[in-house]
Amino acid sequence: MSSNPTEQDKNKHHTVVIVGGGAAGISVASSLHKRDSSLDIAIIEPAQKHHYQPGWTMVGGGIFNPEVTSKPMSSVMPGFVSWYKQSASSVDEENNRITLADGSRIGYQALVLAPGLELNWGGIDGLKEALGSNGVTSNYQEGMARYTWETVQNLKSGRALFSQPPMPIKCAGAPQKAMYLSSDYWLRNKVLNNLDIAFHNAGAVLFGVPDYVPALESYIEKYGIDLNFQSNLVSVNGPCRKAVFRRTDADGNTEDREIGFDMLHAVPPQRAPEFIRESRLANEGGWLDLEDDTLCHKRHTNIFGLGDVSGTGNAKTAAAVRKQAPVVAENLIACLRSQPMKAAYLGYGSCPLTVENGRIVLAEFGYGGVLQPSFPTWVNDGTKATRAAWFLKAKQLPALYWHVMLKGHEWLAKPARRSA
Repeated sequence: MSSNPTEQDKNKHHTVVIVGGGAAGISVASSLHKRDSSLDIAIIEPAQKHHYQPGWTMVGGGIFNPEVTSKPMSSVMPGFVSWYKQSASSVDEENNRITLADGSRIGYQALVLAPGLELNWGGIDGLKEALGSNGVTSNYQEGMARYTWETVQNLKSGRALFSQPPMPIKCAGAPQKAMYLSSDYWLRNKVLNNLDIAFHNAGAVLFGVPDYVPALESYIEKYGIDLNFQSNLVSVNGPCRKAVFRRTDADGNTEDREIGFDMLHAVPPQRAPEFIRESRLANEGGWLDLEDDTLCHKRHTNIFGLGDVSGTGNAKTAAAVRKQAPVVAENLIACLRSQPMKAAYLGYGSCPLTVENGRIVLAEFGYGGVLQPSFPTWVNDGTKATRAAWFLKAKQLPALYWHVMLKGHEWLAKPARRSA
């Protein structure tokens, strides 16, 4: 593996350049190599740690130790790629070049954009400064899930608030997962009746796919959670333990309400990285403008994308990446060979909703909320909370992530075929 380019060797060229060394970038590199081991592939990624982010919710619920959710980037970066240990600053799609943070450029024949998304902590006034003290926490912040768990254990009475920002966000079920696991702990430790728990969701529904809502509503009732829809967290005062929520009524009128708290699990609004959202590659919402099925850019046939940066209408989850990577790999190779793109992504996403310690509602769905279950109902009925789904999430998925998905072993991920 190569490191940063030197002054004497600044202008590089690779057949395939991948921006991003997270779940999406490494998975698609491995899927490409599996199909054609002769490909010259580069990955642009500045981070020195690789995180299994689905595990952060489990850390916040006292299920996983933090150490199991990260590894050195060098241990997961494929040996067959050239690794540029810095960030991308811009894309020159007309000349097939990427500019890096140090000003050097890398040429490509095909480009894969998988830089993830950006957590906009500044989108909620005072939140960034409040994190980590006075009961203000977020499982979305690296290293903060441990504080979530400490706060949950220490809270014996008072008010606990959980927020969810406007969509799209990564793992749309994660704000609820934190709430359910916390409530389950308080129930098991006989303090739930001393707590006032409220969920403030900037959206209008509990979950975007109606088939899973009844099971979730049963746990809302079980834990006595007060639901507040179209209620968006706009500011936090940590020392005073006050949060302001902006509620929007049916006519579009807004009203701000200040609410005191003893614990606040906050989730920031999210957006594409600046070099994407302010480029000509973005759609109107600032996300990467891709075809829904081929994951090819709508205006540049040698540019592909996957993962959280995508402007496609699927849920932003690691499970989506598992299905997307083989599609991008197959279609990119077809592009290089001037062949038609035949692989199709049908919008699959999975959200294992941890409603209690030991049971999960395993939501699996594609574009338009169409259910796409991986298992027959006698194994796991995704519309109900089951122990089978918990076993999958807690015992199997981490190993599958590190040793199967990142290695290009495409478990239950065969691409669909495009219709003629």
